[in-house]
Amino acid sequence: MSSKKQQESDLYPAIKSYLENIGYEVKGEIVNCDVVAKKGDEVVIIELKLTLNLTLLLQAMDRFSLTDIVYIAIPKQCTIYKKQHKQIKKLVKRLGIGLMVIDMQPTRHYVEVIFDPQDYTPRQNKRKQGTLLKEFTLRQGDTQKGGSTRQKSGLTAYRQRCIRVAEYLIDNPSAKGSDIKNAINEPQATQFLAKDYYGWFDKVERGIYQLTEKGKNELPEWQLMMQSYQGPIN
Repeated sequence: MSSKKQQESDLYPAIKSYLENIGYEVKGEIVNCDVVAKKGDEVVIIELKLTLNLTLLLQAMDRFSLTDIVYIAIPKQCTIYKKQHKQIKKLVKRLGIGLMVIDMQPTRHYVEVIFDPQDYTPRQNKRKQGTLLKEFTLRQGDTQKGGSTRQKSGLTAYRQRCIRVAEYLIDNPSAKGSDIKNAINEPQATQFLAKDYYGWFDKVERGIYQLTEKGKNELPEWQLMMQSYQGPIN
């Protein structure tokens, strides 16, 4: 016989028991709120869902018109929480909502308060911000539509610089990285050649490179793309 399909109401007994044990009076389904708990003048609202989704977050945000203390509660076993718990915690905390998870064990459900509602100011990652600003500064033109995939359409600053190296090798069938560096004023020419991220460069002998067939075939298409954004590459 198949087990009973889980319902949101299955989360309620564990939440009610947890809150009552710490001194709250608890009632379910009060004016469309899943759980309302009261201790003195303090009012707490908890919205229950079997998974985290936009509907749950919107419901929780709406509850701030009723109280400043709002939580969401989801099963610890729900797929999105298991796979992306770090990102979920950041998002929920940023919204000022508290988070509870219920460990749905066969014989008993355990409530864990991950964090309480609070004002949240995220810490900036200076290294990641630096990478972002470097790419923004070095990329020539607005070369990729927002929301597009980061595959072939990605005319990044890195690819633009590799295009310049490849163009030099069209006119000079083989060359040293240091010669290319000086000729086109590209300080990382040797690194681009050695790393060969796109499969465009082939090592002929120590320190000397030439274009691969792949590079020769793909370069014209990328040149056209570059020109469509800013005119010919200098």
